[in-house]
Amino acid sequence: MIELLKNIEFEPFLISFKLAGITTLILFFISLPLAWFLSQSKSKLKPFFEAITALPIVLPPSVIGFYILWALSYNSPIGAFFESTFGIKLVFNFTGLIIASCFYSLPFMVQPLQGGFEGLNKNMLEASYISGKNKLTTIFKVALPNMKPALLTALIITFSHTVGEFGVVLMVGGSIPGQTKVASVAIYEFVEIMDYTNAHIYSAIMITLSFLTLLGVYIFNGKQKKVFSGFDK
Repeated sequence: MIELLKNIEFEPFLISFKLAGITTLILFFISLPLAWFLSQSKSKLKPFFEAITALPIVLPPSVIGFYILWALSYNSPIGAFFESTFGIKLVFNFTGLIIASCFYSLPFMVQPLQGGFEGLNKNMLEASYISGKNKLTTIFKVALPNMKPALLTALIITFSHTVGEFGVVLMVGGSIPGQTKVASVAIYEFVEIMDYTNAHIYSAIMITLSFLTLLGVYIFNGKQKKVFSGFDK
């Protein structure tokens, strides 16, 4: 077993974790105002925006990957602009993976944050406004510290979901060693060439990491519920 582990290339895992970390960070700052708006809005258009945000959950990854690939390619206005103006190609590189992952993982960040905002005591928010705090201060100094389980869930689930992405990243980034070959793509390639030994090892590592991550989230959330229930008493 030790000999098998010595022969493992950990580069695909490092690329996966790097991609997940950057995507999670970007999505946090994008999703925070969006989740706040959705939680506070009483507009008739709110269900429309919620449906748009949740689309990546129900759409096949191939559909999302195809349209992102088309939008970022040189044949599209966006791709042509970046390549002709800045010399930047947005497909089959790490930049393209980040853009694709941000679209695909968006609802996994937005929905837990929205649920956390909606579960806050409205009187607490109103008290913050009355004391002279603006919306930005209220979000960071009042709302987020009082919704730690939702915040942690959003960050961890987004990170884990990005690590496990396959279809979208394969279509947009391909499988370039050292650049876009993530762990899920490496497993797929092992199965293609019938190298089941390495496929088992890579899959076992992914299962273990995913389980430990989720276990940590549930343990933390359970402790937080006990703390808040203690306050209620």
